[in-house]
Amino acid sequence: MPTISFQPDLRPELPLVDGPKEYREQRALFVRLDNLLSQSGLEGEFFTLSMAHRKIDLSVRSAAEVQSLSRSCTLALRSNLARLITGLNHRDFCIRLADSSLLQWFLQVGRVDGVSTFAKSTSDRFAHFIDADSLQKLNVKLIGMLQPGAQCDFGLEKAVRFDAVFFDSTCLKAPVHHPVDWVLLRDATRTLMKAVDRIRKKGLLLRMPKAPLLFLSEMNTLCMAMSAKHRTSEGKKHRKKVLRQMKALLRRIQQHAQRHLNRLKELGENTDLSPRQIQCIITEMENVIEQVPAILKQAHERIIGGRKLANKDKILSLYDPDVQVIKRGKSNGEVEFGNNLWLGESLDGFIVDYLLEKEKTSDSKQVELAIERLTKEQSLAVTSAWGDRGLHRTKNEQTLKNKSIYSGLCPRDVTELSERLQAEPQLREGLKRRAGTEARISIIIRKFMGAPARAKGFEHREMMVGWAVLAHNLWKLARLEQAKQPPQIESAAA
Repeated sequence: MPTISFQPDLRPELPLVDGPKEYREQRALFVRLDNLLSQSGLEGEFFTLSMAHRKIDLSVRSAAEVQSLSRSCTLALRSNLARLITGLNHRDFCIRLADSSLLQWFLQVGRVDGVSTFAKSTSDRFAHFIDADSLQKLNVKLIGMLQPGAQCDFGLEKAVRFDAVFFDSTCLKAPVHHPVDWVLLRDATRTLMKAVDRIRKKGLLLRMPKAPLLFLSEMNTLCMAMSAKHRTSEGKKHRKKVLRQMKALLRRIQQHAQRHLNRLKELGENTDLSPRQIQCIITEMENVIEQVPAILKQAHERIIGGRKLANKDKILSLYDPDVQVIKRGKSNGEVEFGNNLWLGESLDGFIVDYLLEKEKTSDSKQVELAIERLTKEQSLAVTSAWGDRGLHRTKNEQTLKNKSIYSGLCPRDVTELSERLQAEPQLREGLKRRAGTEARISIIIRKFMGAPARAKGFEHREMMVGWAVLAHNLWKLARLEQAKQPPQIESAAA
């Protein structure tokens, strides 16, 4: 990929505002971030990865087009970082951007002849300028710049240490409601009948006994009846009776939806719907119709039959098939629904390793893979690895021993732990420091992603994790103390 350079627009100087302490701190943070992005070359790397992800061939583009693409990539990178650091959603961020001279200066949208900002849809598109794998490469590049001997000098007072790594995992919750079996029948009804109503409004009419939204109203009535006698003696019998009615209703709804779907496929081009809108409706309806038999069987087995289903066989959401059941026994939730997020933190608080699992595996199996990524792919000189009892097993101990890495994984056996604490004083201090990784996880999720993360689908959640880690590491780097500059000696002529 050739080196791309362009002449940026003349950016007005950041106005001097005598504001409160919080504003001065945020101002200093964004000024420092602006310097870091200029020094590190991350903007150029982001442009290269974005062009590869979007499959844009620069060799057939004019100089003006290349310059426009480069500007949009710079704007995308800076807007995503600023949005995650401020903790705002797309809509609120765009509103604040239009009114904040500080954000306009950082995003380089403020010009001498005026300010031109963007809307929430553009902000959302900026988040998709790059995929999760490319974000992983960008994070690895940033960590590589912080290692001793790297060519990039950020002017830090102390060198960043990567010799100790602290591992932990958590559940990245998906934005779905609690997966109650009979509520899934309501979800299917709502999606299908709203789609049918939209098709009928475009003139594609088929005979129905009543309006589509009245079917939805009937299903809602049955949902209220399902929970009406939940705690009574005859509640179980009542729920079975209502569920049978819900099943019969959903089968009728499925038939009406399938007929309207077929009509849309045949005559959809005769309506004022665009091909993209038609395909969206078809995809949405087909996704739900295909799952109707499965959710009917699941509800029947669990409510009428009283039989349990394995977690791997359950449908937790009609719209997000990659949601997993995570049983962690936490005080705020015995069972969580989402994906397992693995994080590795350095001694100075940087996220050096992360992985969002599509299918849940044991945390102890992630240690060996994480060490391989750190030592081989990132070439980090790791000398010690730390983790809680869930990561301790014989194979991990042997792996760390073979790589001459001190094992700070907390033993499961209490007797062994007591013996090691007496024989190894550094183990106690390391485990105390590892407890701080819990706070680091909370910062990543609550500050940079939100709780729950507003991302539907595994691919979008994985991409959000990459953006959150990148924004967190740059935020952490910008807040580190810089080396003090030596005083300049005035010349004799002065």
